[in-house]
Amino acid sequence: MGRALSFSAPHGGGDVLALRHGPSGKPQIIYDDGVGRRIVWQVLTPVAESRIVEALRIAATRLKIVPALLEELKKRAILVDRAVA
Repeated sequence: MGRALSFSAPHGGGDVLALRHGPSGKPQIIYDDGVGRRIVWQVLTPVAESRIVEALRIAATRLKIVPALLEELKKRAILVDRAVA
């Protein structure tokens, strides 16, 4: 699958946001709360990886990571689709 990049929440929780490339080679964003909740989104918009990383970096600093992530992706016009686990 290649390389992955992750950001941990600085507020002490077990929350992690990560970027990886799935089996199809397309970027995927992963959220894991460290307790049992894991969400995977497939990135649909062809976009520079640096734009996705910027959105992840900002969202990881917020208390409500998932809503912040979706907001940051929307600001950058990056479309995602929640993958079925």
